[in-house]
Amino acid sequence: MFSTGQLIFAAFFFIAFVIVIILSYRKDKKLHKKNYRGVVQILISFITFIIILFLIKHFLKN
Repeated sequence: MFSTGQLIFAAFFFIAFVIVIILSYRKDKKLHKKNYRGVVQILISFITFIIILFLIKHFLKN
């Protein structure tokens, strides 16, 4: 399906991509802590809201 050259390119591309993502995250780590302080609480609230909607749907269906 894929040639040997394509598989080698894909492997090198994936490795380089992961390295660039890791380096970028390390560079911006302090900035993310400053700007995205309350994101975890918002995520927990959103997930809780979705779970409540599914529970309401389940109980009203029966």
